[in-house]
Amino acid sequence: EAADVDQAVTVITATRPEVVLLDVHLPGGGGVEVLRRCSPLMSDAERPVRFLALSVSDAAEDVIGVIRGGARGYVTKTITGTDLVDSIFRVQDGDAVFSPRLAGFVLDAFASTDAPPVDEDLDRLTQREREVLRLIARGYAYKEIAKQLFISVKTVESHVSAVLRKLQLSNRHELTRWATARRLV
Repeated sequence: EAADVDQAVTVITATRPEVVLLDVHLPGGGGVEVLRRCSPLMSDAERPVRFLALSVSDAAEDVIGVIRGGARGYVTKTITGTDLVDSIFRVQDGDAVFSPRLAGFVLDAFASTDAPPVDEDLDRLTQREREVLRLIARGYAYKEIAKQLFISVKTVESHVSAVLRKLQLSNRHELTRWATARRLV
């Protein structure tokens, strides 16, 4: 818990939670300021901090501001407890979470922007497979990856096999070259 932006940034930086439930109108600059100051934590490939915005507001400018800032989703305080818990777990897994109305705001706002090109190969991979791919490409051993991601070595092996199969690659050296060429490392 945090009373303002400064306190939120301090707590987030110190604890590195997997998901932050972010108050959009937090005193001291709001959720957008928290996102701006925590942006290095969001891009940490080894252990990213993800943000789910929570607000009484469903105004388009509030939604778009925090999404542009890096939040993975936006829910209003009318959400049920069960749906909120589900939303947090979905964001933790890398999904984006919005109600249908709020999703429309986001789609409209980003429809006119220059989107990065679609990488069909990368899109075939799950979020977890991408995490394993990045760590393999950085030279981590299976045991190190398992420890880093809190999964078993057997699960790491399964993910690597799935990645190799989906990308039609033969070994981790090809995988590293593939990831490096796409600047995923």
